[in-house]
Amino acid sequence: MSLEVHLVTPEREIWIGQAEMLIARGVDGELGILGGHQPMLVQLVIGPLRIHREGGELLAAVVDGGFLHVGTHEGVTRADVLASQAELAAEIDVEQARRTLAELESRGAELEEAELEVLKLEMRKAQARVKLAG
Repeated sequence: MSLEVHLVTPEREIWIGQAEMLIARGVDGELGILGGHQPMLVQLVIGPLRIHREGGELLAAVVDGGFLHVGTHEGVTRADVLASQAELAAEIDVEQARRTLAELESRGAELEEAELEVLKLEMRKAQARVKLAG
């Protein structure tokens, strides 16, 4: 049974295609989706998304949260990854992500509690990009 993956953000379609397996990180941990998977809706966390394409090619991306919806209709399983932001590993500017992370780390001492939570969230996003892209 085939698996069709749609990785989208409000701004654009990041990637759409056939895959053998999709691996995503939800709030309760990592999960894998294959063709024929039961319907589900999962809240995603900031982290990697791995798409194992047909033929063994691995396509890696990073998502900044969002949702994964899986459904099967007429023998085709479709996995929709709806993310607030997402980037393919090849699109990530590693040096920019490192600069952003360093800048965020240096600002931590001067912030109040509410601002610190926002900073931590932005740091997790930058760390996910640096880790994924190298």
